[in-house]
Amino acid sequence: MVYALWPRSDSPVAQPSDGPGSGQRGPSTAERRAADTPEALAPLRQDAALAACPAASGNSASDNSASGTAAGPLTGITLECIGDGSYLDVGQALAGRPALLNIWAYWCGPCAEELPYLQQYAERAGDAITVVTVHNDPNEANGLTRLTDYGVTLPGVQDGGGRVAAAVGAPNVLPVSVLISADGTVAKVLPQPFDSVDDIADAVRVNLGVDS
Repeated sequence: MVYALWPRSDSPVAQPSDGPGSGQRGPSTAERRAADTPEALAPLRQDAALAACPAASGNSASDNSASGTAAGPLTGITLECIGDGSYLDVGQALAGRPALLNIWAYWCGPCAEELPYLQQYAERAGDAITVVTVHNDPNEANGLTRLTDYGVTLPGVQDGGGRVAAAVGAPNVLPVSVLISADGTVAKVLPQPFDSVDDIADAVRVNLGVDS
C-alpha cells in the first residue's frame, strides 16, 4: 500500500495542482494561500455544503470538567472551519465526546479513496463520535473543490501549517487518522488509510471503546 509522504526540508517541493495523487511537498507555515480570500472561497463553500464544525457549547453536558475546560494537545489550537470561515479552538470544540480527526490533503490519492468511507461511517455512527477532516495544505480552494468532487460533507478545518499533526505527533504521511478520547487526550494515531466503513468502526471500538 502506498502512502503520500511529505518530507520536511528547508525548501518546499512543487505540488501537483490538477488532481489527487501520491505527490510530495515540503513543509509550510502558512495556514492558507493569500489567494484564498473569503470572497474567492464563498462559491466553493456554497458548492461543498459542508456540515457545521463542532462547537464547545454544544458539548457542555458531557465536558470533561464542571467548568467545561478541555484538556489535551489540541486545546489552544485555533483553526478556520473550512465550511464557513469561522474559527474554533479545536480542543474546546471536541471536548466531551470521542472524536476522529482525519488529516488529509487535496493532492493525496489514498485520501481520495478513504474520505467517502469516513463520510459513510459518520452517517452510521451518528452522535456516538465526532468526525472532522483536517486539510493539511495551504491551498484551501483545492481542498474545498476536492471535497465537493468526493461528495464528502463532513465538518473540516483548514490547517495548512500542520499544527494538528505536530500537536499529536503524527508521522510525515497522509492520510493520518487521530482518535481522541472524550477527555481530549490522544488515544491512537493511525498513519494509514481505512479500507472500509467496518475498518473505521473496528479502529474506533478498539481504541476508544465506542461501538458504532
